[in-house]
Amino acid sequence: MYTNHVKTRVAVVHEWMTSYSGSERVVEQILEVFPDADLFLVADFLSDGERVFLKGRKPTTSFIQRLPFARAAFRNYLPLMPLAIEGFDLAPYDLIISSSHSVAKGILTGPDQLHICYCHTPIRYAWDLQHQYLREAGMTKGVKRALTRLILHYMRLWDVRTSNGVDAFIANSGYIARRIKKIYGRDAEVLYPPVDTKYFRPADGDKRGSYYFTASRLVPYKRVEIIIEAFAKMPDRRLLVVGDGPQMDRCRKLASPNVEILGYQSKEKLLNLLQGAKAFVFAAEEDFGISIVEAQACGVPVICFGRGGATESVIDKKTGVFFDSQTPESISDAVRTFEGWEHLFNRNTIRRNAERFSAEEFRLRFAELVADKRLSGREPKASAVSL
Repeated sequence: MYTNHVKTRVAVVHEWMTSYSGSERVVEQILEVFPDADLFLVADFLSDGERVFLKGRKPTTSFIQRLPFARAAFRNYLPLMPLAIEGFDLAPYDLIISSSHSVAKGILTGPDQLHICYCHTPIRYAWDLQHQYLREAGMTKGVKRALTRLILHYMRLWDVRTSNGVDAFIANSGYIARRIKKIYGRDAEVLYPPVDTKYFRPADGDKRGSYYFTASRLVPYKRVEIIIEAFAKMPDRRLLVVGDGPQMDRCRKLASPNVEILGYQSKEKLLNLLQGAKAFVFAAEEDFGISIVEAQACGVPVICFGRGGATESVIDKKTGVFFDSQTPESISDAVRTFEGWEHLFNRNTIRRNAERFSAEEFRLRFAELVADKRLSGREPKASAVSL
């Protein structure tokens, strides 16, 4: 818990909550550091079962929450989100913490307020992934493509302008710190996201199984389909796939008899499957990749694409194996390389590497970083004292 002799009013701002995923876990730990903070969201569609971490806190939401079809298609309102985030009146707060992967950092703050942004990434689909996003959305030509490009151009202009309202950036990896520097021209401290290393732990005894495993949202950039294609060419090796999403039908069509698509699984089932895996396979270029660390916390080696945040959490040939291109052939080669090195992977060594990313470490470092920023000359206004 963050403490200070001056009573500080704190606001935490996040984009939207629809599931308890990586960025929501970051917000959870920030709220542990600042338990009296108020929470602001563009939209809140968390299920009752997933909102336990809010501990009864009722977030303030924007007008997007009440728009038609917002629950099913709130992302379609992206062009309105700058208006939504700028609509929050945060004047009563001394310290504002934005948890931003899209628009949250665009809140309006004054000169006597301290705004710290924990940046998961600058808006992926508006910057270097724009062309990939348009291809995957099937918008390669026509009026719809032109309109979308115009909207994304506007979003880039707004994104850069609002970066000036941030007093200090904290990046979730060195990879994202470099993106922040390139896009906003700003330096950022690096603080890796929290991983529940108490829950994700090795099984008692030697439970290591004979199957390979992956777990992910089934969306295009996660590249789960190329993992399935790789194992289709290795029929003597078994792959289990956990996850759900718009690519579910495509993944099922690609699956060969040695590949099982299990769909969504509970946290308990996910833990059991991780603990029993031969290795965890991951093909996305992630900003950080919490699931990669969860696997290592279970003592399970990782076979993953050697770019992005994964290079900061996986130690090649010690806690995992990298492959150098997002192709089925590259994954197949990495699996064979792993099997040649498998006897060298030590479960305890892999576990110790994951413990660097514990929730406890995150809370401690986050509180220290906030205190440092407050002492560096950007002190928020003190509460008025009656004499």
